[in-house]
Amino acid sequence: MIQVTIPGDKEIKITHVVFDYNGTIAKDGKLLAGVKEGIAAFSEHLTFHVITADTFGSVEKELQGIKALLTVIPKENQAEAKCDYIEKLGAKETLGVGNGANDCLMLKSAALGIAVLGDEGLAAASLVSADIVVKDILDLFGFFKRPERLIATLRR
Repeated sequence: MIQVTIPGDKEIKITHVVFDYNGTIAKDGKLLAGVKEGIAAFSEHLTFHVITADTFGSVEKELQGIKALLTVIPKENQAEAKCDYIEKLGAKETLGVGNGANDCLMLKSAALGIAVLGDEGLAAASLVSADIVVKDILDLFGFFKRPERLIATLRR
């Protein structure tokens, strides 16, 4: 678990991290460098999940040997499926991470929503729904290493 108190706002206790796949932790269906190591570094304290429609058909192969639970969803109603997944896990203890328009509900319902502005872009709907925007997925692991960074970003 990662815990941080945001002055003037709330206390956040994160036990689950839910990643969108393409555009968030992968580019063109290939896992980005450093993601495997980032998950490994924090998998004793957090449960990692990947939820995707698997556009490129490569997610199972790319996640081999990585301690993350994979859920492949249908191509229809993805935004609702991702939000439902967060709700079933317990939104108050879940951090959602994504970049696509189909991630906006997930980012909004999670205790903390982080949008990633990577090479595949960032949908405006997800930008507006997120609590934080990062320029690179590896910045997220920096928050896990130094949770007080969240205080500097989110304090009111």
